[in-house]
Amino acid sequence: MSNFLKRESVLINAPRRAALKLGLAGTLVLALSCGVSPAFAAGKPKVGLIMKSLSNEFFKQMKAGADKYAAENKDKFDFKAVGMKDERDFASQVDAVENFVTQKYDIIVVAPADSKAMATPLAKAVKAGVKVINIDVPLDADAKKKAGIDLAFFGPDNKGGATLAGDALAKDLGPGAKVVILEGNPEADNAKERKEGFMDSVKSGKLELLDSKTAHWETEEANTVMTNFLTKYKDIQGVMAANDSMALGVVKALDATGQSGKIKVVGFDNIPPVQPLIKDGKMLATVEQYGAQMAVLGIQYGMRELAGETFTGWVKTDIKLVTAADLK
Repeated sequence: MSNFLKRESVLINAPRRAALKLGLAGTLVLALSCGVSPAFAAGKPKVGLIMKSLSNEFFKQMKAGADKYAAENKDKFDFKAVGMKDERDFASQVDAVENFVTQKYDIIVVAPADSKAMATPLAKAVKAGVKVINIDVPLDADAKKKAGIDLAFFGPDNKGGATLAGDALAKDLGPGAKVVILEGNPEADNAKERKEGFMDSVKSGKLELLDSKTAHWETEEANTVMTNFLTKYKDIQGVMAANDSMALGVVKALDATGQSGKIKVVGFDNIPPVQPLIKDGKMLATVEQYGAQMAVLGIQYGMRELAGETFTGWVKTDIKLVTAADLK
């Protein structure tokens, strides 16, 4: 069992003082740990999962984990998962929310593509009586306030995770090293947080930042951005990529110019395709954020909210720096 799922077990069986700290209704927790609650024992709830691009390996893993969990608990809830065709296909997320509301889903678990714009459609779902669980990417605080909703965020410390990766790069390169950053989608708060984390590492590690541009989480766009960086800057020593899909594009550009392993690369997500690159020295490190378990936890928290519990603020999920030493 991963530390991520152990946290759920510990939370479920935590002492009363820990339960009160999270605002939990302790008398319902034991029943929910068994997947049963008096609030919905008479019929199966309908649970919908809305993800970002399914061309991204991270969200493929998320879907696989959720599908497996749903299959194991098909007597407890009905389940459907949907994703976007690419990272900027925002309209499909809005359509998915509207469809789930129309189809009278009880729970929507969502990783928003746009932290601000998604607040309005999700507020409509909340007002229709749907329990909405925000995972992976936090909704913007001001946008939630304007929409009149107070949703908890169930997800990782994106800034802290980026700092873990950035610090590993800074330690490897040393002060004065020249680096570039590939940012995620500017509309997503996790992209902003990861850039902030990288910038903290640039400052604390006394690195020289040559440039920082978005590649919108996409591999091919990252390949283009990195190719342009290599043309413009002849002395790049390190790259901070805000997700592993972009890190793959970076490595592709380095392979094409014979610089793989010479220019150090860090990413975020620990998707399977980057693991051999880390083992071979083409990447220095990535950050594991347990995507498959995150969706499962979202479903579990949704069931708990349906049973009457209330969550606010930020419920943190695990992160871990992954290097070659972890992949032996």
